Amino acid sequence: MSEGTPPPGIERIRSEAGRLAEIMHRLRHECPWDREQTLETLRTFVIEEAYEVVEALDDGDLEALRGELGDLVFQVFFQAEIAREQEAFDLADVFAGISEKLVRRHPHVFGDAVADNSAAVLEKWEALKMKEGRTSRLEGIPAILPALLQAQRVQEKASSVGFDWGSPAEALPKVAEEIAELNEELDRADADPKRVEEEYGDLLFALVNVGRLMGLHSENALRDATRKFTRRFQSMEERLAAEGRKPEDLDLEALEQLWQEAKRPG
Repeated sequence: MSEGTPPPGIERIRSEAGRLAEIMHRLRHECPWDREQTLETLRTFVIEEAYEVVEALDDGDLEALRGELGDLVFQVFFQAEIAREQEAFDLADVFAGISEKLVRRHPHVFGDAVADNSAAVLEKWEALKMKEGRTSRLEGIPAILPALLQAQRVQEKASSVGFDWGSPAEALPKVAEEIAELNEELDRADADPKRVEEEYGDLLFALVNVGRLMGLHSENALRDATRKFTRRFQSMEERLAAEGRKPEDLDLEALEQLWQEAKRPG
């Protein structure tokens, strides 16, 4: 696609976006449930829809992804419509704001700056954000992010100024150190639950560091591990159900034997 050429289907995009805006406006006037919603009541729906997008991505289901992205976009239109009613801003302001930000933060595309690789792009991105008034590299990371993802983002920001381990091998001893400190706290006769939690948190943070340096996302890795555990545990339940039994009918040794069998491929 040459510079300045509209993307394919731009007229249809404009038409459907306008249609959705009209539908949203009508829903606010004619649907009792939609009319009762506020920016506060919609908070959980935004989070839920975002997670459903991630689930579709994890499943590799593009048809489901299409639908889930639609649900997420609907939340954007919904909140913008409420804001318009409050005379704060409207949907056009939302679109204009993100367009202006993207142009401003991509001078290597829309200006004369040069960025030959993604690392250079990220470096310029952070520098531009600091020029826009931020006082810390760690600003802008939502506190509501899942803890592993938040840890990853904080570490990435610190890494952007050189505060980082050089490799996963260099970071691994920190994991061993945190395990030792956790064991030390657990071995105390008067172990303080708050201190145990703190040491456990330090261990998780160190593990996120190692994963990040290996190019992994801890949030994704843990999600995949949980899905794998769920799949294997459910296969155990199915096998026991076929025999008329339940997991609670077995002792730990028998459950462990079933678990090992569930882990076998095929």
